[in-house]
Amino acid sequence: MSSFHTSSLFNVKDKVVLVTGGSRGIGLMIAHGFIVNGAKVYISSRSASVCDKVAEELTKLGPGKCISLPADLQSLEEVHRLVAELTKRESKVHVLVNNAGATWGAPLESYPDSAFEKVMNLNLKRVFSLTQAMLPLLDAAATEKAPASIINIGSVDGIHIPALETYAYSASKAALHQMTRVLAGHLGHRYITCNAIAPGPFESKMMAQTLKDFGEMIVGNIPLGRIGQPEDIAATCIYLASRAGAYTTGTVIPLDGGSLVKAKA
Repeated sequence: MSSFHTSSLFNVKDKVVLVTGGSRGIGLMIAHGFIVNGAKVYISSRSASVCDKVAEELTKLGPGKCISLPADLQSLEEVHRLVAELTKRESKVHVLVNNAGATWGAPLESYPDSAFEKVMNLNLKRVFSLTQAMLPLLDAAATEKAPASIINIGSVDGIHIPALETYAYSASKAALHQMTRVLAGHLGHRYITCNAIAPGPFESKMMAQTLKDFGEMIVGNIPLGRIGQPEDIAATCIYLASRAGAYTTGTVIPLDGGSLVKAKA
């Protein structure tokens, strides 16, 4: 057995990473984690000014670097433009983090068709579109010993039944988990791993109101007694993107402090 050190097992220094929805919330937590560990991270979000500002701030932290590539991923044309811009700058990408997403809550009787369409499109269809368009860059980075890595950000709401009426969101995340497994099965022979992380509650714009209204109840249902911290999601992504996770593919990792396994009274 060869000797190993944890420092080399979890090394992501100089890896090229794309994080969608990387200017805030969970995406920002992930981008920050890669950058402080020496990776070169491209972040994408709809607002160019916000994306540019965040990239500048993250680069100052170092030792890695952050580059802003704004795009509205609801649009297929924008997906292809983003990949074209990235291809001008990089010949290969080691890690794709599909994090950009939307949610919508409304009563069953009045749930709008347009909202269902928007959520399913961004959370599921465009993840597929971007992954498809990124394959040449991922293929160029992939080797048997160091696979390229696709990390899809799902949700515990795609596993359990959410208390809130977020029909499209929970359906899109459940579908994303299954698509992750299907992609993993087809990409393994190309030395590309594909995994999903299913976060529970983290402090983000999407979760802000829910945490404000139901924070105490939410924490009460988490065996570890707290919501997720930035290090929790960043470290899980670094595991999947490094040598440590090179034999892990087709998994959905709940990152929820045990909420899914809490015994019901």
